[in-house]
Amino acid sequence: MILPHSINKITQMAIINRKELALISIFSLGLCLSMQLRANEVEVLDVKANQQPDKTWRFSVTLKHVDEGWDHYANEWQIIAPDNKILATRTLYHPHVREQPFTRSLDGVKIPKKIKSVRVIAKDTVHGLSHSAMKIELATGKAEKIRLALKQAQHPGKSIKYKKKD
Repeated sequence: MILPHSINKITQMAIINRKELALISIFSLGLCLSMQLRANEVEVLDVKANQQPDKTWRFSVTLKHVDEGWDHYANEWQIIAPDNKILATRTLYHPHVREQPFTRSLDGVKIPKKIKSVRVIAKDTVHGLSHSAMKIELATGKAEKIRLALKQAQHPGKSIKYKKKD
């Protein structure tokens, strides 16, 4: 036989469990949405660098992004020196909704002789700079994917601060 005060305790426990469940559900939904937003960042898939006869460099960069139209598309990639200075920027002036992945090139990039490798990062109109990047060794052309922990860098032409994610 259940006593009246026992029913009150059972009811209180059920209410607490519902509140906990609601909080867990809200947290999970937020986490999923956050991961989805990051999932829509632009991804650098490939980088090729070739030194030209005039000692400048030509970069060909392949990007992948779920371009949705003029309000959300991959709009830029940058070549970054080891000291985090932007060496060159390639602006993408329109969405590539039906052309994914896509490759665009930039000629005439001046890179000081002392620089042995550079990073290529990209951005889109919603998320800004992506955590997906590539590092390329200029002498060998070997490119590898890296992930960046970005601190700031939304303004082209300014030095950026970021660190390589372990």
